[in-house]
Amino acid sequence: MGAGDSAGPRSLWTEGQMALLELNGVTKRFGGLTAVNNVTFNVEAGSIFGLIGPNGAGKSTLLNCLAGLTRPNAGTIHFDGHDTTGFPADKMSRLGLGRTFQIPRPFPRMTALENVAVSASFGGARLGARAVQERSLEMLEYVEFPRAPHTSAATLNAVQLKRLDLARALASRPKMLFLDEFAAGLTPSELHDIAKLLRRIRDDGTTILMVEHVMRLIMDLCDTLSVLQFGELIAHGDAATVAQDERVREAYLGPNYML
Repeated sequence: MGAGDSAGPRSLWTEGQMALLELNGVTKRFGGLTAVNNVTFNVEAGSIFGLIGPNGAGKSTLLNCLAGLTRPNAGTIHFDGHDTTGFPADKMSRLGLGRTFQIPRPFPRMTALENVAVSASFGGARLGARAVQERSLEMLEYVEFPRAPHTSAATLNAVQLKRLDLARALASRPKMLFLDEFAAGLTPSELHDIAKLLRRIRDDGTTILMVEHVMRLIMDLCDTLSVLQFGELIAHGDAATVAQDERVREAYLGPNYML
């Protein structure tokens, strides 16, 4: 089955809905440290949305709040029409949220296929054993996984693990996909291939929110950007406008950044 076939994610958002994800005043504190402070923005269905900022800005903490790995201290989160503030990660997954991690976390004693099957079994649609196997093979093909499906996850290199992590995230048919520094360490050729794949995922019906430092990829792909610094939102808008914002240049891009 070809990569562009209907075997793709195909988890279209609710018809007529504009904002798939809505944040209002989200705040996360760890003791006396405020890691995320009063952050508000929306992510429109069908978009590729970029969340950028310097190291330590609160990006991954915010992502963890949205994905259910940690509970915000204040503010509200709405996903696909549901108030999901404080929902745990398993419930967010069943509602249609998938994600990858900065460091892929496979089950090392399982094969690539078995790793994807865990996710395919856990998603919103309940599948039988045969359907899980088929879905898992389709997702490995969809992300152009370069090894045999029965390859042990423990033998995979960093780039192969990223592809496996993406296949796992897509296997549950998410409405929205979170990518946490997915492009880190990729070569220019690999970045080109990943950009094509992410566009295909978006075109097949999955909204993408990506935390990323590779500005070449961000500027190429993202419809909208939000920028965090010290946990606060300092800019939000279309990519070209945000890249020209003086606060963003001072905090992150540098004065000599060129589009």
